[in-house]
Amino acid sequence: MKTSYLIKIVPPWGYRVFRLEFTPRHITFGAALAFTTLLGTGSFYVYNLHHAEARVGELRSLTNSQHERLKKIDAEASELDVELRALQKQNEQIRRMMGVDAKGNTSAVTPSRAERRSYIQTDDFKAVAQRIAKLHADSIALRSDGNHLRTVALRVLNMRRLEDIARARLLAAIPSLNPVGGGVASGFGWRLSPWPEFHKGVDLEADYGEAVHAAAAGTVVSAGWDGGYGIKVDIDHGNGYHTWYAHLSQAGVQPGQYVRKAQTIARVGSTGASTGAHLHYQIMLDGSAVDPAPYLYGVPTRVMAALK
Repeated sequence: MKTSYLIKIVPPWGYRVFRLEFTPRHITFGAALAFTTLLGTGSFYVYNLHHAEARVGELRSLTNSQHERLKKIDAEASELDVELRALQKQNEQIRRMMGVDAKGNTSAVTPSRAERRSYIQTDDFKAVAQRIAKLHADSIALRSDGNHLRTVALRVLNMRRLEDIARARLLAAIPSLNPVGGGVASGFGWRLSPWPEFHKGVDLEADYGEAVHAAAAGTVVSAGWDGGYGIKVDIDHGNGYHTWYAHLSQAGVQPGQYVRKAQTIARVGSTGASTGAHLHYQIMLDGSAVDPAPYLYGVPTRVMAALK
């Protein structure tokens, strides 16, 4: 006999009765269908859950990767910051050395730490990339400016070096020291002793045989006997100045010889019209005798002013 189950449904109105008859086979099929549906729904939910977790992991990994990239960019920006500031400082130092405006090309402005932190927080790669590109461009511009400044500075420094050398040579050729270091025994101008005359130089106290030094650099014109001057050395300094060293016991240079300032050129004596050992020191400027006294211990102020 076939087993079945009967379900009667009686509505609250009317007298019609609905009958649902189930066999064990129907129940098994329904249970299987319900289980399959539940299993499918659960599997779908689990799949979506795992997919969502995987997606979250990917996004977290991407976020971490972006942060790492931004940190690297931040480090690069920091290095460029230091480099640009160093280049700016170097260029300003070169300009100061050259004596020109120290402002120059300082258009490169590096990002602050707060700005770089905001890059990392906002993940604005485009803004960061633009900033880095500008920093690179500024770096190239500053390097070019620095190279140009160094080239100009070398030229300026060479010119100033040449000017300094020329000035040093000019000063070295102006009589500016006492040839024997002794005091003035007889000055420049009219005198009565040892006989009345206009004394065209100064007599400097010195011992016989003491070294005589060139008062300035120049070329020896003559070195030998010259009448009342006795043994005399005449040096042409190439700038209108001649210095004479007279009454020498001997000359230690030859005509045409170039001598340096303070070089030993002769020995003190008492030759010619002399009453005792001393040095007659005379300065000629453009053919006329001038008082040597202002030239004994440096270049006179008026002469220095004329050089400026």
